[in-house]
Amino acid sequence: MQEHPFAQYIRILGKGKRGSRSMTEQEAYDAMRMVINNEIEQCQLGAFLMLLRVKEETGEEIAGFVRAVREGMLLPSKIPSVDLDWSSYAGKRRQLPWFIFSALILADSGIKVLMHGTEGHTEGRVYTRETLELLGVPVSKTLSQAAEHVQKNSFAYIALEHFAPTMHEIINMRPLLGLRSPVHTVARMLNPFHAPYSIQGIFHPGYRETHQEAAKFLNQGHVAVFKGEGGEVERNPDAACLVKSVHNDVPSEEEWPPLFTGPRHLKDETMDVQRMARVWEGAVDDEYGVASATGTAAIALRLMGRAQSIAEAQAQADALWKNRNRQRVKSAA
Repeated sequence: MQEHPFAQYIRILGKGKRGSRSMTEQEAYDAMRMVINNEIEQCQLGAFLMLLRVKEETGEEIAGFVRAVREGMLLPSKIPSVDLDWSSYAGKRRQLPWFIFSALILADSGIKVLMHGTEGHTEGRVYTRETLELLGVPVSKTLSQAAEHVQKNSFAYIALEHFAPTMHEIINMRPLLGLRSPVHTVARMLNPFHAPYSIQGIFHPGYRETHQEAAKFLNQGHVAVFKGEGGEVERNPDAACLVKSVHNDVPSEEEWPPLFTGPRHLKDETMDVQRMARVWEGAVDDEYGVASATGTAAIALRLMGRAQSIAEAQAQADALWKNRNRQRVKSAA
């Protein structure tokens, strides 16, 4: 029986302690092209993903995967000018998704934000699409529609399944495999509209360096990555936050201090999205939520070079919150 063409990539990763190695960027690209083109068997995909998971993917491999996925995306004929690419792939279970407010106050200031993500792969979490719909914020079904929303509202959200369906299918394999796969990292770095700035949240701190390295291979001009609350792009205001960045291939890092010095805030037991609407409208206050929203927006402002210090970035974010468009979010109540 003739060997399957994809077997070579499994062998690279799985040939024992002495014989296995990481893939080059070109090998990773070629392997992912076969995955996207459905030129492999399902058993091969499972083996490939889990061997990568055990080894842990390198920045070079992630860059190759991203290049392959980007080539398969159906982009609109005219790509809109977007300032900030924002990934949302984890979902929230301890605190509400306050990072949505971070993106919206940036959009209110004229910064064009494209947010993309997925949902439903982990039970018991609140995901971005459903939250946006409950808050009355339009979501996009195609990249062309996302382009329209960005132009009209300076903000758009689109689910991964609408522009990279194979990646969406692999992410949804998590309940079968029991583990995350490298596709979670790949999806965060897709940046469909080639925004010059990209902000990414991870759960496992070790992946900060992987994102930095991949950004350099992809020539992504400006990237910031940090351990976000629940794995989302959301600063936990109760804790210090180490932000690792890349600016024109030069890596750097900066530690942001906690915004609160007292006892940590407790887990949100209700996870009532409608309370977010009331906070946005100013009907109720939530010190944790507002601090999380402004603190995350401050990191984005610093990434984009709009503030020369952490303190200045936070002051700008506080002002954006104060001057937000209170009509953008609607309560269903």
